[in-house]
Amino acid sequence: MAAAIAPGARPISSVDELVGAFAAGEKPRAAWRIGVEHEKIGVVAATGMPLVFDGAGGIEALLAHLAAGGSWHEVREGTRVVALARGAENVTLEPGGQLEHSAAPTATLAESEAALEQHLGELVAPSREAGAAWLGVGFRPFGTRDDVAWMPKGRYAIMRDYLPTRGRLAHEMMKRTATVQANLDFADEADAAAKLAAASGVSSIVTALYACSPIVDGKDSGYQSYRAGVWLETDPDRCGLLPLAFEEGDLYRRYAEWALDVPMLFLYRDGYRAAGGMTFRRFLREGFGDERATMADWTMHVSTLFPEVRLKQVIELRGADAGPMPMVLALPALWKGLLYDDDACREARRLTAGWSFAERLALRASVPRAGLAARAGGRSVLELARELVAIARAGLTRLAPDDVAALAPLEEIAQSGRAPAERVREVFRDARGPAEIVQALRLVGTD
Repeated sequence: MAAAIAPGARPISSVDELVGAFAAGEKPRAAWRIGVEHEKIGVVAATGMPLVFDGAGGIEALLAHLAAGGSWHEVREGTRVVALARGAENVTLEPGGQLEHSAAPTATLAESEAALEQHLGELVAPSREAGAAWLGVGFRPFGTRDDVAWMPKGRYAIMRDYLPTRGRLAHEMMKRTATVQANLDFADEADAAAKLAAASGVSSIVTALYACSPIVDGKDSGYQSYRAGVWLETDPDRCGLLPLAFEEGDLYRRYAEWALDVPMLFLYRDGYRAAGGMTFRRFLREGFGDERATMADWTMHVSTLFPEVRLKQVIELRGADAGPMPMVLALPALWKGLLYDDDACREARRLTAGWSFAERLALRASVPRAGLAARAGGRSVLELARELVAIARAGLTRLAPDDVAALAPLEEIAQSGRAPAERVREVFRDARGPAEIVQALRLVGTD
């Protein structure tokens, strides 16, 4: 008897299957959860310089230390430990050694907070042993891009060659940026479309609230979110705002049709193979040598698309800088309040409903430098941010009153007009050397 073919390995027969992959993510409201993905920038605590991968004080040794506790499973690429898994929870490495924690989806914000705190607590001992610290900022503030080592992952080797052909700051994105991301569920295609439109419309406002990356190469860059500025020059094919988010019609098919025409980064067959700029549409039509497109290939391809709001089997909100823990915990609260309450979702969409797509693009281009002082639709982003946070508060009050307190950091920013970038600037201005700066910006380490 022939061996059964795993569902993800079966060749795709039609575009309808790709559309159906999005529909497979639909969940009834009672099953909606919150996902949080949080990146941290690792540094040598005494100097602020990047951690290396190899050696006793390196990132691989830190991962092995965590795995030695027994609850984490090592994930290897070749002989190297490059990730950890624990059920639906993962710790992975970004190209420049940024450590990302992806918690299992949770039903409540309290559970999300507990998962984040547990992860940070587990980092304390190995970080102390390695003389390392993990910073809550959106861009690596010390050293240059060349000081940051590449992590030994096959997919990153292909990306490092391809992406600079599309954007001059692609290596900066890979090596030195850090973000916090929230993932939310949807009930059906209409609900997904409403959430995608609302979230895409206010994404630049959220970027301004979360701006926490003013320092580049140890100096003030003049930006509020240099991370967001870097994404402007990474790859226009796969990044940014999508016109389809603001159009009427079948969302799943429109998103699939867009994704089909984005060049693939790589193909995985017993290792990563560069796709040579082939679009998924061409791969589906012609194949790649003897290889035919499968649903596993489609899933991987969709994960290599980086719009500000991404559709998979969840909706991923990707526009925020990493920052201090109160801001990290506020992000799922903000998006839950905005998108899981129907009235709040409508109000969030209405906030920017009169803008043209050109105005949306102009705001996305101005927010990295101007932050809350940027303007759109005849108003400042600070004014819009105050309304947006109030909409989220009203939504959370109706949904889960106990979660409202998590919005406090955002309410303070909306009131004062001071994003986290201002505190980072002050730390760099007033601190006496790198060790003191690290101490002020750390999430974990140097205790």
